[in-house]
Amino acid sequence: IGPPGRDGLGILKFSTALSANGHGVKLLSVNNVKNYRTWGEPPYKIAVIHGGPGGIGGMAEVADELSKTSCSILEPQQTALSIDGQVDELCEVLKKHSVVPVILIGHSWGAWLIFIIASLHPELVEKLILVSSGPFEAKYATGLGVTRKGRLSDAEKSEMNKLWKIIQTSTEQNNDKLLTRVGEIVGKADTYDPLPEKRYEMPEGLSVNADIFNKVMPEAIELRKSGKLLSMGEYIKCPVTAIHGDYDPHPAEGVKGPLSNVLDQFKFIELEKCGHEPWRERYAREKFFRILKNEIK
Repeated sequence: IGPPGRDGLGILKFSTALSANGHGVKLLSVNNVKNYRTWGEPPYKIAVIHGGPGGIGGMAEVADELSKTSCSILEPQQTALSIDGQVDELCEVLKKHSVVPVILIGHSWGAWLIFIIASLHPELVEKLILVSSGPFEAKYATGLGVTRKGRLSDAEKSEMNKLWKIIQTSTEQNNDKLLTRVGEIVGKADTYDPLPEKRYEMPEGLSVNADIFNKVMPEAIELRKSGKLLSMGEYIKCPVTAIHGDYDPHPAEGVKGPLSNVLDQFKFIELEKCGHEPWRERYAREKFFRILKNEIK
């Protein structure tokens, strides 16, 4: 008996152009689709996977820090419009441009994606590090929106609700900018004590993508609701470490409890005074990177 199949999940990809940017950063090409970049020189044994879905470039700061102090990093950008597509796209990048098996570091939605990869393609993965993952059972997700809205002003809540409605009901090109604005508002609710934000150029031709979010997120929610997401853990044999902030609106118990029950090698590390992006937190950043560097040794 193998891992859960992917029935009902279609594959749809689109091509986007990238160009080199950033100090010490190279962009590579896969079949004329430049959907990842590298930090440092090969070989690449570690890859960082952004969240969203559609949060293109979201792990740049983590890749930058690790490449300066620890090792070279592969930073794939997920451009496919389905879970199946993102799985196939990421597997292709890993096979062609890293030394497998690799250590995968996934943030938020990226944590779910690498969890799926490790279940379906265990030969590609040496270790998983799940950073600020969403809960693995639907019952833990019910309070997420309430927690976030409780940390926002009335004006911010009103703006966020208005933008969400537009993003989810229209296909306007401007939706990418609207999703970026939603991210800024949500970021205020998700962060305990933020450091000044480090600005990184987006890979040329790519940006935060509302279309990816609208297509992939409903599939992801259904995968969790059905129980298939968590059951995939039964086929993961590599070590898994979850790092989670105590201020993250995504409840830690929705990660620690379910995964403790299905994974053979699981470790959970909670960071104090830390929200959804540990690398941006005044009190947690240093400890986060210390833990991360120790985990990838």
